[in-house]
Amino acid sequence: MFGILNVDKPKGMTSRDVVNVVQRMIRPVKVGHAGTLDPLATGVLVLLVGRATRLTEYIHSVSKTYVGTFELGKVSNTEDIEGEVIGRNVLAVPNMETVKAVVASFLGVQQQMPPAFSALKVNGKRAYDLARNGEKVELQTREIHVLQIEVVAYEYPVLTIEIKCSSGTYIRSLGRDIGEALHTGAVMTDLQRTSIGAFKIGQAVAPEFDSAGAVESLLRNPLEILSGFHETVLEEPQQRELYHGRPIELENVPGDLTLGVSPDQQLLSVLKRVEGTVIFKPTKNFFID
Repeated sequence: MFGILNVDKPKGMTSRDVVNVVQRMIRPVKVGHAGTLDPLATGVLVLLVGRATRLTEYIHSVSKTYVGTFELGKVSNTEDIEGEVIGRNVLAVPNMETVKAVVASFLGVQQQMPPAFSALKVNGKRAYDLARNGEKVELQTREIHVLQIEVVAYEYPVLTIEIKCSSGTYIRSLGRDIGEALHTGAVMTDLQRTSIGAFKIGQAVAPEFDSAGAVESLLRNPLEILSGFHETVLEEPQQRELYHGRPIELENVPGDLTLGVSPDQQLLSVLKRVEGTVIFKPTKNFFID
């Protein structure tokens, strides 16, 4: 079994819960996910099945789109409604024009401080474990890229925003920072991931499978979600070399990485350039023995 599942994660389930649903059906085939969603969140969760679990690092680089809802006039230690929520005294309720201008100011490359209640590790421990124990959590800012951001709806105190962003962006932290810029504070009350690359919420399936066959019938070609990567169609002699782990020469590859595919669009290999040459080495092979 080899492919990708586009699952619509329900509210209340962890990403690991969804993985376990599939794992029980197809054990011992491996299952993983690319891009955690908090239990509060719903929407597109990409599951990698079989040898596709080796593609996690590449899928992580694909942009994601979210619709997030926030309540202004409040702050929270978790930055969402599930934490300790405290009301804030708002001196002036921002109008729509002000809200749109502030939200638009978050477009582009920026530094973001992740939430203390997150799965990031600090000295080998999860940040949320330290935070729950009352320990000080010292995280570093990280660079994020907000590709698109706009107000979907606003009627104080409820603000809904659509965001397309790079992997690693915390939407609740984005809401926190928007709330601070508005001098109101903000807590996230709802979040839906509507897409990861070409995988859209409209094609996502519920995590309800009654057999291995049901899972297999819904697997999608990994090339669909990796459509932003360069592809090289491999001829049979090239395939034989790569199958045995040997490098090949490739002309006209613009970058240092290309996906080696068969003429019928099956992923066969991830190839990386030997620096300064036209030689490409296979770093991950997906040939069927």
